[in-house]
Formats: sequence, structure tokens, C-alpha cells
Amino acid sequence: MNIHLATIAIIASNVLVSLKGFNDGAFFERYKFGIAAIRSGQRERMLTSGFLHVDLAHLFLNMFTLYFFANVVIYWFNPAKFLIIYFISLIAGSLLALFFHRDEPYYSAVGASGAVTGVLYAAILLEPEMQLALMFIPIPIPAYILGIGYMLYSIYGMKSRIGNIGHTAHFGGAIGGYATTLLFKPELIVTDTVMVVLLAVPIVILFVLEKLGKL
Repeated sequence: MNIHLATIAIIASNVLVSLKGFNDGAFFERYKFGIAAIRSGQRERMLTSGFLHVDLAHLFLNMFTLYFFANVVIYWFNPAKFLIIYFISLIAGSLLALFFHRDEPYYSAVGASGAVTGVLYAAILLEPEMQLALMFIPIPIPAYILGIGYMLYSIYGMKSRIGNIGHTAHFGGAIGGYATTLLFKPELIVTDTVMVVLLAVPIVILFVLEKLGKL
């Protein structure tokens, strides 16, 4: 599969910033996502944290996922719109994390997962019937089923605080990718109404649960 220059630029940026963070603890601490620091005025962390990673495995997983789904978004739109979706998803992930963890001053996070999840959800909205297979589920699954399942799992992860994973940023990124894709291609609301509604279900569930105080 050919990789577009825009995707290479994003991957290169993540690799360079992450490597700097691996080798410079002060740099990592200064630019990671941190509730207290952001609320004190360091809002750039909402962007910079998306280029830092905990370790090589974390970096590889995010960039590997991006590699597979970036081309779908670029094919349907163009490189500029792909980059817009990527960065809006990154910021959306940080905003949702800030909203849900606003009363947790010591909450921190890093990683491109929000941005990558946004690209993934955009690709699923554009090609919901594409077949995806997971390592532990070798049978191909329609992309929309995997997408909805992942979002529901993220809600569970947010509620149960499963593992050292930024479920909130993942979910926020998906919302960003979903909304921006519909902004760029609103005709999907008419041509793929059922899929647009299905992929919105987890988003509605999240905010209903938050409104009810269940998260």
C-alpha cells in the first residue's frame, strides 16, 4: 500500500517528538497533557501531548493504525482535509478529556490515539462495509460493527477506569472524526442515513450517561 506524503509527515512528527520525549524527561513533562497545567494556562499541551508517547510500543501501535486508515480518508477527500480531520480529532480528544477529568488535577495523558481514532472513525463512516480483522479475532468483521463496539468499550473503559489507557481521548477523537467527516461530506446523512445514525449511537449514550451522572 502506497503511503501519502501527508501521512509520512504526521508519522515523522510523532516519531521525532516522541523520541525527544523518551530521552528528555523535562521535555516530556512540559508538553504532556495535564489537567492542572492546562487549567493554569498551558493550553498548548492539548496539542503537543498528541505527539508524545509512553514508549516505542505505544508509538508503533498508533502509527501502524494510522498507516492503514489514512489512505481511506485521503482517497475520499484530499491530503488537506485528512490533516484537518487529524488535528480536529486530536483537539477533540483533549477537550473531552479536559471536560471529563476537569476535577482531577493530577490526571495526565499522552499519545496520538485521539487523532488516530478520529481518522479511523472517519474511514469507517466513509467505508462502513470494509472488512477488518483483529489479531485475536481472525474472522473479517464489517468496519461499522468494529467501530461501534470499540466506542461502547471506550465508554465502559471510562466508567471502569480500565488500564492506563486514555479512553476519553479516544472517544473524543472519534467524535471529532465523525463530525468533521459529515461537515466535509454532508450528503452521507441522506445516502447513508442508517450508518450515520448507528455510528452516532455510542456518542448519544456517552452524553446521556454523563447527564445522568453515571460516568
